[in-house]
This record gives sequence, structure tokens and C-alpha cells, in this order.
Amino acid sequence: MPDAFADLVGQDEAVDTLRRAAAAAAAVLRAPQGGPQPAVNGTDPGAGMTHAWIFTGPPGSGRSVAARAFAAALQCVHGTGCGQCPGCHTTLAGTHADVRLVVPDGLSIGVNEMRALVLRAASTPSGGRWQVVIIEDADRLTEAAGNALLKAVEEPPPRTVFLLCTPSTHPDDISVTIRSRCRVVPLVQPVPEAVAEVLVRRDGIAPDVARWAAAATQGHVGRARRLASDPQARARREAVLAVPRRLTSVGAAFDAASALIEAAEAEAEATVVEVDAAERAALETALGAGGTGRGAASAARGSAGQLKELERRQKSRATRAQRDALDRALVDLAAFYRDALTIAIGAPVAPVHTDTAELADAGARNWQPEGALRRLEAVLACRTAIEANVKPRIAVEAMMLALWKG
Repeated sequence: MPDAFADLVGQDEAVDTLRRAAAAAAAVLRAPQGGPQPAVNGTDPGAGMTHAWIFTGPPGSGRSVAARAFAAALQCVHGTGCGQCPGCHTTLAGTHADVRLVVPDGLSIGVNEMRALVLRAASTPSGGRWQVVIIEDADRLTEAAGNALLKAVEEPPPRTVFLLCTPSTHPDDISVTIRSRCRVVPLVQPVPEAVAEVLVRRDGIAPDVARWAAAATQGHVGRARRLASDPQARARREAVLAVPRRLTSVGAAFDAASALIEAAEAEAEATVVEVDAAERAALETALGAGGTGRGAASAARGSAGQLKELERRQKSRATRAQRDALDRALVDLAAFYRDALTIAIGAPVAPVHTDTAELADAGARNWQPEGALRRLEAVLACRTAIEANVKPRIAVEAMMLALWKG
């Protein structure tokens, strides 16, 4: 059975750092009570264990995978992340009682959620090792939530470890004060060959399909797996890559924008509809839906506020899912114009989308380097605008017009 770090693709330096830190953490636990304790303050840059970590890297580099693997190594009875002991197994399966995972459904992580999490994290580990808190997409912390987390990071409980995942340590992603109290583990974009290998080994995907998916997603492990195994994902990608040939007029540009938005909305709805229905049914049952006894009517009236709050959270999650789906489409589109640009300037690099190389070559001849670059910049500007909370339809329509004009 592979160890806890087996799925962390192409991150040898980071894995070495985390293994040594896990060994240092295990040494702390083995130290006799009342005797001298090994330092757990991150002062040793090679092997020191500290109470707060930040995992940074581009999308697809495996930030959350690294955090979970490190959490498993901390809970490992051998202190190595063997992948076989109960501590490793339950952590990687998401069932360990002392590992709390925060995955934001909506656009942000609020202060109330963070305060409750910090309070629970202050408890003593039930298994006697470490209380681990993993916050995926920590860049979505609101200012108030960041302040609540900062207090815990500044004065951490003795057996609590915080693992934060962010795209970078830029102040836009994580506050400077939190950053200054954490040890940073930078991750790199894995090469497509490494991604293809893990798809073949772990997911049983055919080698040729794995290589194509890894190249088409530019080394993004999660997207590569989805593209290789989901026919609907491949169909959506083909529709996105057909956009350049559809932009023949102003009307066609607006039609293409509508199609892209509607496809993102449909994908997002398919992602959240079952979860939303299950959440609502569970809440209604907990609130006594269908009851006929004494007090049932007043209980139903009192449940309106909780149902409204659930609807608010679900709406936020749907918005996040739509933006994520749209961003995946924009990444594919940007890669197409990147291929056209590299062909136009004669760069000795392989295309991202091998199956549309002929179309990219035709575009390179028609647009020349300047035109290809302007189109690539239009796609990137659209992504930036959506991140800045410009309405997606407005941003996409502006992008399509820019692509048509060239």
C-alpha cells in the first residue's frame, strides 16, 4: 500500500520537508513527561515542527493533497506517514476524530464558522497525538474570520496544528500577520508526465488517455482525472474550444457568451442539486417536518429562519460552483490562444491542446503574434474581472467582443 504522500505529484522537495517535520513532531510526543522537550516552534529550518503551516502553489499543484498527507503523517503511529496505520488511514479517508477539514462551499469563510472551528480546535486530541485543522482555500477568509484565526495562531494550544492552503503568500491571499506566524511550503506545477503516471497507477486510466488529459489540463491533477474519466467533461471542453471558430459577427459573439454562461450554470446546478436536496431534507426532518403532535405548528413557524439561512448558504455555494465551472472553461480557452501565440512566434514548446493544433495554427497565420496576444490577454482579463466580482455575463460578453475584434 502506498504511503500518505503517494498522491502528492512532482513535489519531492516539499515531501522531504514534511517528512522531516512529521518525524520532529513524533519526537515531541515520545519525549518523557517532565523532561526536556524538543522545540516545536519552527526554529529549525530543516526539520523543525511548528504549529502553523501555509501550503502555496498554482491550481492543480496539490495544496490540499499536501495538507491532508501531512495531517496523516502527524497522526501516523510511526511518525512517517506510512499510509497503513489507523491514524493514516482514517485521516486520508476523512474520518479521523482529531482532523478537522474546512472546505468552503460559498464565496467566503465567515467569522462565525471560524470562531466555532477555533473553539473546537482548542480541545485535547482524543487520540493523544495532534489536533489538526486544515483550511482549504484560506484565501477566502473574510477579514473578520482572518482575525479570529490570527488569535488562535498567535496563542495556539500545545497540541493543535493549523494547515492553510492558499494560492500564494501575497496579502490579497493571506494576511501578512498570519503569514508571519506560519511556515510556508511552496509547491510547483507538476509536469504532465508525473500527472499521467498517477492517473494510470491510482485511477486505472489508459496510458494514452492519461497523457492526453495531463497535457490538456497543464498538469492539474484533479482536472486531468475529471477529463480522462468523465465524457461530459470532455464534451464541455470541446464546446469551449469551438468558440474561436464561432466568432464571425457581433451576434455570434453574444451567442457564444450566452452559451458559455448557460453551460457553466448547468454544470454548477448538476454539481450542487443533490447536495442541496439532501441538506434541505435533513434540516426539515430535524425541525420536525410532517409532525402532527402538539406544538408542530409553532415549530414549523420557528423553522423559517433556519431554512432561509440554509437557502442563503446554498445560493452562495451555487454561485461558487458556477464561477469555478466558468473558470475551467476560461482556462481551456486561454490555453488555445496560448497555443496560437507560441505557433505565431515560433516558440519551441509543445501545444497544450494537441487535438486543436490545426485550428490554432490557422489562427496564428491569420492573427499574427500581436493578434494572438491580444486575444489571450482578453481571456485573462475576463478571469480577473470575475475574480473582482464583475457579473460573469458582462465579463464574458466583453471578452467575446474583444476576441471577435481581435
